[in-house]
Amino acid sequence: MTNPAVKSLNILIADAHPIFVEGLRNVLAVPSGRFLFQLKGVVQNPPGIGEMLGRTPIDLLLMDMNLSDSEGLGQLPMLKKSYPHLRILLFTSTDDPRLIKAAFRAGADGLLLNSTSRDELFRAVDEVMVGKTFLGKGVTLTDSIPGMGMDATQPESRFARKYGLTRREIEVMQYIGQVMNNKDIAEKLYISDQTVSVHRKNIMRKLRVNNTASLIKIAFENHLV
Repeated sequence: MTNPAVKSLNILIADAHPIFVEGLRNVLAVPSGRFLFQLKGVVQNPPGIGEMLGRTPIDLLLMDMNLSDSEGLGQLPMLKKSYPHLRILLFTSTDDPRLIKAAFRAGADGLLLNSTSRDELFRAVDEVMVGKTFLGKGVTLTDSIPGMGMDATQPESRFARKYGLTRREIEVMQYIGQVMNNKDIAEKLYISDQTVSVHRKNIMRKLRVNNTASLIKIAFENHLV
């Protein structure tokens, strides 16, 4: 008998590597605890994604970030616009921060290395399905925080002026863009968790958003990370 607390989740896989797809099939055959996975299809190219989404309701797209030489990545903005409730988890073999940032700017909700574990995949699904952003183990957005000189020509300076953010709030915003929690940001800036929390609330008020996912999206869109 199916546990009523377990929600059915419609999945589409977009990947051109049969062995990797077979591995995902085996993983998805086991309920995660929160979700019962229903694999609705497998496509091997970007056009196939749109065709499948047009025929069948899909909750989660699991996609190779390099599908068809990054054509798949270029398709993400259109997919997110056409299917706003669709969540997208990308798999990649690269840890290049530039490509990872590009993926999130394009509309990815989470990113995992191809070497991820079953448990980490399930955690990623849990996070993205409630609107959060997920970075898998080994995935980083930047090697270091950009220079904080607040050069007037830099994106962070223009952004600060536009929204009335202080230098410290910009620093916090950049770390938020790296999907860091209050404790980690506090350690980076040598301030308390409570102080970071106050900065986060002030940033949300100034940007008129009410969740961290929106802050992360804004950070990417304005090239703060």
